[in-house]
Amino acid sequence: MRISRRAFAAAAAAVVLMPLSACGSGGDDGGSTDASGKVEGDITFQTWNLRANFKSYFEGVISGFEKQYPGTHVKWIDQPAEGYADKISADAAGGTLPDVVNVSPDLVAPLAKAGLAMDLDKAASKYKSEYLPGAWASHQIPGMTGTYAFPWYLNTGPLFYNKSLFKQAGLDADQPPKTYDELFAQALQLAKKTDGKVATLANVPTVEDFGRYGVELMNKAGTAFAFNDAKGIELLTKYKELYDAKALDPQALTATPESSGKKFLTGAVAMNPGSALDLDNFKKQAPSLYKNIGITDQITSTGHVNMYVMGVMVNSKTKHTPAAVAFAHYVTDAQQQMSFAKKVAIFPSTAGSLDDPYFTKEDGTDETRVRIAAAKSLKNAVNYTPVLFSEQMKTALRNEVAKALQGKESPETALDNAVKQCNTLLQQQG
Repeated sequence: MRISRRAFAAAAAAVVLMPLSACGSGGDDGGSTDASGKVEGDITFQTWNLRANFKSYFEGVISGFEKQYPGTHVKWIDQPAEGYADKISADAAGGTLPDVVNVSPDLVAPLAKAGLAMDLDKAASKYKSEYLPGAWASHQIPGMTGTYAFPWYLNTGPLFYNKSLFKQAGLDADQPPKTYDELFAQALQLAKKTDGKVATLANVPTVEDFGRYGVELMNKAGTAFAFNDAKGIELLTKYKELYDAKALDPQALTATPESSGKKFLTGAVAMNPGSALDLDNFKKQAPSLYKNIGITDQITSTGHVNMYVMGVMVNSKTKHTPAAVAFAHYVTDAQQQMSFAKKVAIFPSTAGSLDDPYFTKEDGTDETRVRIAAAKSLKNAVNYTPVLFSEQMKTALRNEVAKALQGKESPETALDNAVKQCNTLLQQQG
């Protein structure tokens, strides 16, 4: 099994948890962050839909930990993908949350607010330097101090582009756009040269695009969204220009990853995100595209691409803090992450791991070609999606963006409305 960029994004999609305010009101709420004692005792470890494909791997990790720390016993629980957030919420409310839990940043946020996620800046600060700075920061919650999960595996995706289409438009196929300004200029030229028959992009801007453009997505306190500022309006205005010029595919408003991929496959779109799995598909279904495929980084005006990140949280109510912290660190240390990365197309969050020859040395295969491109960009990547940005908020933003592109609202009005709706939803999260 491989986790593509799109599959990973879906797996880590933000979901709205039911309120956890009954469980606590932020802070440690009586939980111990002293992990300095003897590592011993029985703990539970919960993963997210991983047993079916990686049973032997996790059994090996647990066995290795128990051998290193005699007197410990780890009970492994694996929950299905469907309803995972609801399960965590129910366990949190019922006081049955496992000691160590596989989470994504959006899942850890309400647990941290409820005082159920241990602050690792207090309990495990000695390990901080072992991880990429952007990965460690990904489980920090706006408006709170602390870090609430060890970063685990990462993913990102390069952009594919059709060199032939770029050449036909008089563009340098060996110098694809890197920043949004370059993207907008080249996209307009490509659309003009093809009389609007070839779009450069097939997707409307998401919150990650606003982040990569340099928009401040939330205020410093983490109490309100702020992507309706001048820079946010500027980005949406540029996308409106692309849409009007057919440099943004006319069907982008209803696009899915599958439909966007098909557009790229048939030459109707010049750029599209993807993975090594897509390269193999191009080779079989579109040999001419495969021969002209270019690979470049995600578009960004900040110098930092977007990463998707999974984490491992420690329950602040655990009765065995030293063992729970030690195990969460063990699962996510460089050795275990490197081993996991060689079994599935993900990337370690540990510092230095991406310099391993596995992520730097070409061997002529498409899989390695894409892996090297992604690993290089991950070294200073950040998680742009705000940990408090729910699926409902994504829908609100998408709907308002669509109105702006169709000319039903100005970009300013659309973003004002989107921010208002997202802030209302944020207040409901409590």
